[in-house]
Parts: sequence; structure tokens; C-alpha cells
Amino acid sequence: MDAKSKAIISHLFGIGWLIALILNMNNKEEFASYYIRQNLGLILIGFALGIVGWIPFLGWLIGLVGGILLFVFWLMSLIWSIQDEMKPVPWLGDKFQEWFKSF
Repeated sequence: MDAKSKAIISHLFGIGWLIALILNMNNKEEFASYYIRQNLGLILIGFALGIVGWIPFLGWLIGLVGGILLFVFWLMSLIWSIQDEMKPVPWLGDKFQEWFKSF
């Protein structure tokens, strides 16, 4: 499987990310690894927003706005992976590359 396919599969939430990670372990490709790291960060942000969402009112508001932003960032990342461009998601994308460099 080529790097672009792995990168696109990594955008299919948790199970797609795990499949892309396993496929990329045997034959690491930088393009696929880049988007695996980006999506791991987005998945973790999603979990954090889910936890924050349990806080009455303020948590709901943060969860709603954060969820919308998270969806937009995920969509941007998916489009960039389809276009063969390695662009980080806004704000934390560069940090995701640094934090998850072992992937």
C-alpha cells in the first residue's frame, strides 16, 4: 500500500488510524507517518473535548466550539493528504509532529 493511501486511511477515526499505523510499521513512509501523527493529535483532542463536555454550560460551550474546530481541522488534514501536501493542522500540528515523533 502506498503512503497516500495510508495517510487517507489514518483519517478514518480510531480504527482507520490503527490500521494505518499497523500498515506503516513494516514499511515506514514519511508521508504516512506525518498524517498518522497529525490524526493521533486530533483524536486525543477529541477525547479531551469529550471529557470537558461533561462540565455544565461552560464545558458544553467549549465542547461545541472545539468540536466544530476539530472537524474543520480534520477536514483540512484529509484534503491535504488527498492532495499530497504535508501541511500541519493549525495551532498544534507542528507540536503533534514533535510530540509523536516515534510514530
